[in-house]
Amino acid sequence: MTEEQYVIEMRNITKQFGDFKANDDINLKIRKGEIHALLGENGAGKSTLMNVLSGLLQPTSGEIYMDGQAVKITSPTRANQLGIGMVHQHFMLVDAFTVTENIILGSELNNNGVLDTQKAKEEITRLSNDYGFQVDTDAYVRDISVGMQQRVEILKTLYRGANVLIFDEPTAVLTPQEIDELIEIMATLVKEGKSIILITHKLDEIKKVADRCSVIRRGRYIGTVNVKDVSSQELADMMVGRSVSFKTDKQATSIGEVVLSIKDLVVKESRGLEAVKNLSLDVHRGEVLGIAGIDGNGQSELVQALTGLRKIESGTITINGNEATNNKPREITEMGVGHVPEDRHKYGLILPLPLSENIALQSYYHAPFSKNGILNFNEIQQYANRLIEEYDVRTTSEQAPAASLSGGNQQKAIIAREVDRDPELLIVAQPTRGLDVGAIEYIHKRLIEQRDKNKGVLLVSFELDEILNVSDRIAVIHAGEIVGIVDPKETSENELGLLMAGYSLAEARKELVKVGETNE
Repeated sequence: MTEEQYVIEMRNITKQFGDFKANDDINLKIRKGEIHALLGENGAGKSTLMNVLSGLLQPTSGEIYMDGQAVKITSPTRANQLGIGMVHQHFMLVDAFTVTENIILGSELNNNGVLDTQKAKEEITRLSNDYGFQVDTDAYVRDISVGMQQRVEILKTLYRGANVLIFDEPTAVLTPQEIDELIEIMATLVKEGKSIILITHKLDEIKKVADRCSVIRRGRYIGTVNVKDVSSQELADMMVGRSVSFKTDKQATSIGEVVLSIKDLVVKESRGLEAVKNLSLDVHRGEVLGIAGIDGNGQSELVQALTGLRKIESGTITINGNEATNNKPREITEMGVGHVPEDRHKYGLILPLPLSENIALQSYYHAPFSKNGILNFNEIQQYANRLIEEYDVRTTSEQAPAASLSGGNQQKAIIAREVDRDPELLIVAQPTRGLDVGAIEYIHKRLIEQRDKNKGVLLVSFELDEILNVSDRIAVIHAGEIVGIVDPKETSENELGLLMAGYSLAEARKELVKVGETNE
């Protein structure tokens, strides 16, 4: 055979929505037993291309080949029959069903019309053991961790006989430990002869796990490279089409008066347990205060309490010298607070509404957007179009529903809305989750701009490099308490890691001295 045969070959794929080409004449070739990364900016067309491969969308033109044979993938069911499975970024699981029920849904084994749950459970247990997933088949999905839910999604594809697995931003909602576990799972899958297509923005993950990487920019194919032959910088520049800086440029800051003061704050989580325990913290004008911590240590409850989304049990919150304890969200907004929530779907957007109305959500009741309770849609659309252009939100129109945008562009729309109001205090949680390096660079610049305008910025992030890169001070949270506040220039990832694990600052520094590490 003179020409290499590929397990998947997508030839000249074009996908058009009206006049907009989400995919424009794209070619993609996947080898058997490889991890092939698909890299591109938010809205570049990666998920659209994979939705074509998984049968969720039909191409406007182009062909798909499997093992050299032309195939028509008319539906996800047909994709499953051909051995293609997709693990979506937002899991498609039913909370009220067990793990077994979720995995067999749509592919139920039956014995003369009677559902054979036991046989299905045995097969799922075998797969779970073979791949080291350690999944409890009887657990309800609502009761298991995000990382475990992802394993259920992977098992769902394996149960249906997938040999080609598509992972769409698989690490976006995982802890560092869960990311390491997922990387091990992917390595096991390719050893078994499976092929993996990995959609991701995280260049370090591509360097760690992928064999080859194909880059898409604005719907067009740019090229495919062997990952070991290129640097992260080269990949980033290919993706964005210009040189990208990984380091945020910022001048020394002059820290001003306190804009947010938190005293002895106690907040409970949904089960009634204390998630934030007697926490005290000040954010000053002219600084970015970063909060570092492992997911689930009270960050979400803290941000919800500060923005009026969760009841405060005791303690006080003062904004600009004014009492804000247990104020309503709009009252807090009117006190000069901007909020970029960690869950953009639950708290940041109304997905069925047009993008223009989502951008006006914090201001629609003010002039010029309304008068005597009547909305001025002309003004709202003009405002939205200005922000869409200024913040490079990729969309077909300001009238497109927010749900139709890629996750990264949804995030840019929220940041545009909150930053453009020029708040005195900007609270941002996971602001760059799911964003490409070009967008991350842009968002970080915007945060520094706010700080340089003598505003206060509270940044909550699980990304340690983001915390170290952007913050002027770093407060580390563990089990709902601040265990230490450090200067990013005088700390390290290892020191932050020990603090995040519950060490005091003195204990962490003693431990680092033991292993011969200093922060100088």
